[in-house]
Amino acid sequence: MAHLEPLPADTTPELAADFAIFERILGFVPNSLLTMQRRPQIVKAFGALTEAVMDPEGAVDPGFKRLLAHFASRAAGCQYCEAHSLIAANLHAVEQEKLDAIWEYKTSPLYTAAERAGLDYALAAGSIPNGVDEQIMGELKKYWNDDQIVEMLAAISLYGFLNRWNDSMATEIEKPAIEMGQRVLSQGGWDGGKHRG
Repeated sequence: MAHLEPLPADTTPELAADFAIFERILGFVPNSLLTMQRRPQIVKAFGALTEAVMDPEGAVDPGFKRLLAHFASRAAGCQYCEAHSLIAANLHAVEQEKLDAIWEYKTSPLYTAAERAGLDYALAAGSIPNGVDEQIMGELKKYWNDDQIVEMLAAISLYGFLNRWNDSMATEIEKPAIEMGQRVLSQGGWDGGKHRG
């Protein structure tokens, strides 16, 4: 059960444009933002940061940034964000077949060596204590330039905020995220955890 109940989306009408950002990303307004709206300026700031980090004109593919977010969330243990990031990846042109193979990313031909290096980086960066070391950075730099690495870490860090938010609030997971989690993540032990209503 959520520690704070989400408020209806129309509680704060001035947030309609901000909520629309997340409808484009996920197909719905997440309960995390509906809870966060108790402080509208936080929603506005988070929306602006999300748009900057997930800019489709950036140096890193938007779908891949969602996969980075997934691995950072997996490292942090936030089951809410693990499922949400995969929905967003799918909506940003990562094929379901590739998502279905996410547990085998190190060996699946659906993942490139560059993607593997990036996902290993996300796991290390999302861990506490942080696991990024010279070996991980060295492998990452074989495939990604400095601008791309900054953008990748921004996606990982954005989800670091969400991981702390949603696990601390026990945010209730929405039906589409439950369905994605059951389809893709349950084989790795995902069950929605504290986020199940």
